[in-house]
Parts: sequence; C-alpha cells; structure tokens
Amino acid sequence: MQIKVRKPLIVAFCCNWCSYAGADLAGSNRLNYPADVKIIRVPCSCRVNPTFVLRAFQRGADGVIICGCHPGDCHYTSGNYYTRRRMTLLFSMLDYLGIERERTRVEWVSAAEGAKFAATMNEFAEQVAALGENRRLEDLRCKK
Repeated sequence: MQIKVRKPLIVAFCCNWCSYAGADLAGSNRLNYPADVKIIRVPCSCRVNPTFVLRAFQRGADGVIICGCHPGDCHYTSGNYYTRRRMTLLFSMLDYLGIERERTRVEWVSAAEGAKFAATMNEFAEQVAALGENRRLEDLRCKK
C-alpha cells in the first residue's frame, strides 16, 4: 500500500521587475524549488489586491506569497511601501477569518537573488506543508 504525500499548492505573486526575474535566474541556474509553486507575474507588488489573496485561498491554495522589489528599489518608486501597508491590514483580516498567518508571506527578492528566491520558496513550501491542507476558505464548487 502506497502512502500519498500531499504537496501544498502555493500561489506566488511576483513583481515583474525583480522577483519574477529572480525566479527566472533561479531556473537558469538550475536551482530547485517546488513545482507546486504557481507564479503569477504582476507589474508591481502593489498591484496585488488583498482580495486576490483571499480568492487564491478560496480556490484551493494552501499558501500565498507576495514577492516584490526591496524597499527603496521599486521600479515604480514607492509601490512596495504600499504593499507593506496593505499586507499588514490583510494579515489582521486573515487572523479575523481564522487563517493561520504562516500561510501568507511577503518577501523582498531582487533580480540578482535567484538563490534567495529558490531558498525562500523551499522554506515556505515546508512551512505550509507542516500546517496541512487549508480548508478554512475552501470553495466546494471548485473541487472536482
């Protein structure tokens, strides 16, 4: 009898200018990170609306990570400062909804940090796997 090990589904919103390029560098350097990390490229991390995160959880994501440029290095000048403020409010909303804070994370990764991107994704995937499946906001209509 085989035991099925469930891998967590992780949605990563990555800034086009830094984090997405960091993910590309990680792939070019053949650095391993989980294949269950689904990357969504956004123009800037500040374009990630908190409802996108809630929708990802509703659609079956076990974890959501938002990656952007380092503060002060944003291509759009101050976008990551907006992200930082918005995600602070999102964390309090997730606490209210009963979703573990460890399922959501904000990380600053530059285009030259492919190794950091891979290490961050591996660490986050392990952390989310330890929490188990997220059933709090699960939409049963999305299950097949």
